Amino acid sequence: MRRITLILTLLAIVACASEGESTTTTGEVASTTTAAPDSTSSAAPDPTTTAADTGFPVEVSDANGEVTIGAMPESIVSLSSTGTEMLFAIGAGEQVVAVDEFSTYPAKAPTTDLSGFTPNLEAIVGYEPDLVVISFDPGELVSGLEAVGVPTLLLPTAMSLDDSYTQLEVLGAATGHVGEAAEVVAQMQGDIDEIVATTTVPAGVTFYHEVDGTLFSASSNSFLGQIYSLLGLTNIADEADTDDSGFPQLASEYIVSQDPDIIYLADVDFGVTPESLSERPGWAEMTAVQNGAIVPLEAYLASNWGPRVVELLELIAGSVTGLVPAS
Repeated sequence: MRRITLILTLLAIVACASEGESTTTTGEVASTTTAAPDSTSSAAPDPTTTAADTGFPVEVSDANGEVTIGAMPESIVSLSSTGTEMLFAIGAGEQVVAVDEFSTYPAKAPTTDLSGFTPNLEAIVGYEPDLVVISFDPGELVSGLEAVGVPTLLLPTAMSLDDSYTQLEVLGAATGHVGEAAEVVAQMQGDIDEIVATTTVPAGVTFYHEVDGTLFSASSNSFLGQIYSLLGLTNIADEADTDDSGFPQLASEYIVSQDPDIIYLADVDFGVTPESLSERPGWAEMTAVQNGAIVPLEAYLASNWGPRVVELLELIAGSVTGLVPAS
């Protein structure tokens, strides 16, 4: 339940951001603490990269503006699951000393009980970071870290693949892995182009993506929806996204009336199963349910915007090959 609550909170933040509203609220830093790691557990920086050959200090841009990184970071704390994935993908994993409770990929990431949504400044500082990566600031985190001399990169939810590529490049510059970040971006672009070029989707195939059991979905205005759009699929959530939030909540009757050809379930980790859909009023008669065209998605994979988005696109592409639209 904590993970699904996090996803819904994230959707609310993204929706506000897409309308041009601030995603920051005021509030006090939590008073509880997390034990700092033993000094022997601090990871060393990549020995093949030094400040001299990576051009530090560097200035990079995040959601708040310009951030100066004085020296190559050796003790990074990531409170963003996508940020964690990106850091390890570009070769900066050995510089990461702690990540938040939901940063479970890759398996070797040093997961802790730190929270990215209710961050505890004292607990974060206990890891003696020289760089903190976040996707959300509840109001006083960046300023609090700035007050103790710790630079912070605020990299919010990507709204497009270009945003994802940019964040990888920013992290590459900030951690001394410019070349590796460029390689990851190029690999992602190449893989995505190949998947799109080699996947044939019959015209008119419709789909429904279920974020959670309360029937929130992802329209083409969201990052996730744009991934589906790459393959030319028709998203039934688009018509219902009247405020362009990217994540409309659909009525069950609406979904039944749209009769999608395929259903993607990103809530299987929370108890929803392909079999359980037929128990919903009217759903047993839907084309996707009758044909068994229901695709379970790992919630983590469907809610992050790092390099593994290629895996998500590949999974979607494999699921639509050979589909015949009901219409």
